[in-house]
Amino acid sequence: MQVFKFVWNAVASCAALLAIILPAANATAQVQPAAGVKTILLIHGAWADGSTWSKIIPLLEAKGLHVVAVQIPLTSFADDVSATQRAIALEDGPVLLVGHSYGGAVITEAGNDPKVAGLVYVSAVAPDKGESALGLITSVPTPIGSELRPDKSGFLKLTPKGIAEDFAQDLSAKEIEVLTATQIPTSVAAMKGEVTSPAWKSKPSWYIIAANDRAISPDLEAAQAKKIGATTTTVPSSHVIMLAQPSKVADVISDAASTASSK
Repeated sequence: MQVFKFVWNAVASCAALLAIILPAANATAQVQPAAGVKTILLIHGAWADGSTWSKIIPLLEAKGLHVVAVQIPLTSFADDVSATQRAIALEDGPVLLVGHSYGGAVITEAGNDPKVAGLVYVSAVAPDKGESALGLITSVPTPIGSELRPDKSGFLKLTPKGIAEDFAQDLSAKEIEVLTATQIPTSVAAMKGEVTSPAWKSKPSWYIIAANDRAISPDLEAAQAKKIGATTTTVPSSHVIMLAQPSKVADVISDAASTASSK
């Protein structure tokens, strides 16, 4: 009888322990990314800074991913690539590079680093060897072109009208005011910087087309996505799709991290 009681108590203890462990394990599994890519580096575009990813960061972190918004200086293509390379060097293990707009050119060059497991283009340029962001964007003109203003130092800024009507036309008035106030002048030299070795030729890629983009032609975006063989998603959005449709962008990035992890 004593033996039976001992065995019964042991079984009950194990059952109680499992009741505690299993729910915790299931909860952890829901927020932990697949083994492999756990770090996402977000590269902003021209006339912007890392704050343009403010809606994406908490969504990705809720999925258990480590996220860094890289601040590129927009002073030259070489400077911007170097800033991204330094950010990659600081991380352990594989990383996923995500580039918006001009940032697509930056990840195309910086993505050759062995730590980079994949590339995500968010309404971005994806230049081939010898191509530049400016060359691609101007090859299919868009309304935003007439709203760019150069200064005497070789930098470009967007007019308030350009931001409100062609850059972020589907955001709230308050959000547009913030983008207008915080825009970063962008070097013409940076936009003219040519890619020397396109990382998309050797790394898996994903592309999010902004169907209502008035800064980069949606037709150009679709053509680039097809050219690089990217897994493609089309979303009805302005150019700043990560602010207009953050959940959809975060889902693509999360899926890319999981898929790249298995390659």
